[in-house]
Amino acid sequence: MRISTKTEDALRIVSIHEQRIDAAVALEFKDTMRVETEGGTETVVLDLSMVEFIDSSGLGAIVAAMKYLGTERKMALAGLTPTVARVFQLTRMDSVFSVFSTVDGARAELQH
Repeated sequence: MRISTKTEDALRIVSIHEQRIDAAVALEFKDTMRVETEGGTETVVLDLSMVEFIDSSGLGAIVAAMKYLGTERKMALAGLTPTVARVFQLTRMDSVFSVFSTVDGARAELQH
């Protein structure tokens, strides 16, 4: 799983460089997210702009990554492609996460 991470002030931006988050990579995704977000900033922005497809396993992996952050930290989503956004809307998970159209939009709104 190709992921890049950068920290900017109070944000940790985790960019997913894969077209799919599905059952084939869900476990690896969770493990990688755990490592990339461990002991980090208050807010994690998950950049999904390259992800074209997500299934229920992928959705579950993102929720698991959010839960791993605990109650003191939060996860926001950015750059959802139309197909991925539709999955979040159908499952109403778009009400659980703060969703931004771009990473820049998330950065502008979330940085303190």
